[in-house]
Amino acid sequence: MRRVLLAIALLALAILPLVAGKFYVDLFAKIMIMAVFAMSLDLLVGVTGLVSLGHAAFFGLASYMVVLAAPDKYAAVSLWTSLPIAIAASALLAFVIGALALRTRGVYFIMVTLAFSQMVYFVFHDTKIAGGSDGAYIYVKPQANVGAWSPFDLGNGTHFYYAMLALLVLTFALLRLLLASRFGHALRGIRSNEQRMRALGFNTYAYKLAAFTVAGAIAGAAGYFAAVQFGVVNPEMASWHQSANVLLMVILGGVGNLLGAVVGAFALVLAQDFFSSLTKHWLLPMGAFVIIAVMLLPGGLIGAWQALRGGRSGHG
Repeated sequence: MRRVLLAIALLALAILPLVAGKFYVDLFAKIMIMAVFAMSLDLLVGVTGLVSLGHAAFFGLASYMVVLAAPDKYAAVSLWTSLPIAIAASALLAFVIGALALRTRGVYFIMVTLAFSQMVYFVFHDTKIAGGSDGAYIYVKPQANVGAWSPFDLGNGTHFYYAMLALLVLTFALLRLLLASRFGHALRGIRSNEQRMRALGFNTYAYKLAAFTVAGAIAGAAGYFAAVQFGVVNPEMASWHQSANVLLMVILGGVGNLLGAVVGAFALVLAQDFFSSLTKHWLLPMGAFVIIAVMLLPGGLIGAWQALRGGRSGHG
């Protein structure tokens, strides 16, 4: 049943640009970017047991690299060079932050990651790097040229949509492979009982640092394409609000489940769009929605679905 539903969902996403208008194509492209971002955080929160409130630092840094990698603001930068640079920058930042933050635990780890994220935020907000507090525009989208041939155009909404669908599927598949490996099993073991894993000879610090770095790199890929889609970067992309937003997606969908992170991203962004279309004070009903969802669905949307299926199986 799960595979059938996944196939139906993928088919629906694949045909959406053929039946929907530009607004919904852009909206769902944004959701898929946030789903990639949410999966990167779930690798930390749900798999490794590391609750981070600074994940937006990697998202924001990569978004700024789209601007900083360009030789001129009116010159097109190559996708094939700027994307690896952005991902590498986010991975390096994650490695440095993780090397320090992972020496703490519990609430102290949460506060340290938040502090580092705010440091990144203020670097871009309080300096003239890429426009300061006003941010900067991306006048020319990155080019995907391979020699004289261009397989797709990121400035084309439909092309961009399918590129994000490919990114979503690729990220999900790679993380599934990672979690099925010895590395993934070790991370789950660390979340369950780190002392026992150390007693078995595992260098738990190195494993957690590797997970933190991989999560930062994936968040960087999401941040890069978020900047490309909207054609603008600003310090808010690295703020704690962004970190809290993606953490809500993980919780709403179901912690510890990659599919839950994807479902949570779709649910939260669609709810935000729905409530904002009803009233300018949409944050009030949005907050009520999140509170009710967390109270009634402690295991998230995926947890509720699994419980429903289990109940039906038991009843049968």
